[in-house]
Amino acid sequence: MVFLIVCVAIAIQTIFLESSTKKRSLCNIFFLIFVLTQMIQPLSFSSNFIESLLKLTRFGNLVIIGFAQYFTAGFLIGRQTIYDFRLLLLSTSTVLIAAAGYIINDYYDVKIDYINKPDRVVIGKNITRRYAILFHVLLSVLGILIGVFLSWRIAAVNILSVFLLWLYSNNLKRLPFIGNLTVALLTGSAIFVVDILYRTHNSLVVIYAMFAFFMTLVREIIKDMEDLRGDNTFGCKTLPIVWGIRKTKVIIYVILTLFSITVIVLNQLYEVLPLQYYLIFLFAPLIWLLYRLLRADMKKDFSWLSTFCKVIMLLGILSMAFV
Repeated sequence: MVFLIVCVAIAIQTIFLESSTKKRSLCNIFFLIFVLTQMIQPLSFSSNFIESLLKLTRFGNLVIIGFAQYFTAGFLIGRQTIYDFRLLLLSTSTVLIAAAGYIINDYYDVKIDYINKPDRVVIGKNITRRYAILFHVLLSVLGILIGVFLSWRIAAVNILSVFLLWLYSNNLKRLPFIGNLTVALLTGSAIFVVDILYRTHNSLVVIYAMFAFFMTLVREIIKDMEDLRGDNTFGCKTLPIVWGIRKTKVIIYVILTLFSITVIVLNQLYEVLPLQYYLIFLFAPLIWLLYRLLRADMKKDFSWLSTFCKVIMLLGILSMAFV
């Protein structure tokens, strides 16, 4: 389904491109997508299968990623970028690679997820492990190829992202802090890559990329606190397991303090936005987050905090419209 949507979008846009070289490149991508769809034709695309695939690739998160990049381009760089075909390709490649990352993460975490989130397990139930790997490879390759078409810089970012997502799922996520840091860097890069595409060196994009980085870092650590039982059962060495819940909370306090200071310093250096803006969209939600974190001691509390971190990130994306 994802392949067919991309096919239609590329086919329509190709008609309006003047460069014959770009036409040939896009036609090659179009042909590749067609071949890939034929490869997966034998699969039974029942409503249950499609629902499982959307669940596996975190479709809601993919939509947020796409909107984040379009908001970054449209509100921080220029409204004209919304109609730029390159932005469509960039967003498509980022979403495909993110989807591949979710698949490979669940592929390696099946046993842990049976303990932490048994209702979320898809691989081995509705989608076999073989097809999970197939989807991961196809989505990753397609995301990289689209990056190659855009520029060598985007291609480099996409290749590095695919590698880090695999390394994270296979090894890094079981190590204290390093796995959290990796995911945070990848999330921040999803915002910053828009500036790499247009090469505007926009200070606002840097600030929002930092925002995505720090909030993701905090959320990933909170998720480790939520998944403590399953991670500990299978020998993971996450921060809550190594240092305990109390010390892990202290780390989050330090990260949020460092984040707040970084935002204020960057804003003072570039004089981008009035301080009231941050008070409404950032510091007020962060204070509430700190209060709830201070009182949290059960799995459901950390689950709520993880969701609230996502809400803060959504508020951050929406705040771009008021810049």
